[in-house]
Amino acid sequence: MHEMSIIAGVLDTVTPSARQAGAERVLGISLRIGDMTEVVDEALEFAFEVLTEGTLCEGAQLTVTKVHPRSVCFECGCEFDHDRFHRSCPACGSFQTQVVQGRELEIESIEVDLPDEAAEPGASADRRS
Repeated sequence: MHEMSIIAGVLDTVTPSARQAGAERVLGISLRIGDMTEVVDEALEFAFEVLTEGTLCEGAQLTVTKVHPRSVCFECGCEFDHDRFHRSCPACGSFQTQVVQGRELEIESIEVDLPDEAAEPGASADRRS
């Protein structure tokens, strides 16, 4: 299950960034994941729930935007959408194509809870970072 290592890597990036910003906790993490990575949504959600337990990210909302595959043909220059398995050019039939979209694995945004310096001690305000 490579979803565990994906989430571990995301948390290794998010947690220090949130701490550096002075966050009390992470409220949400948005990811962009290409279909070609073959991530299983349920496994990703399970990994997120397990690996965030007892951390700054516990209880955060995980949002995933899927990126569908797109390739370009080296023979005729056609750019086309496709599924994970069919990458031949629909215009000329060539198999000499290159994926230009659909392999993404990016942290798009992080939403954190920052302490409100103007409020009473212990109070907090939600801000996006």
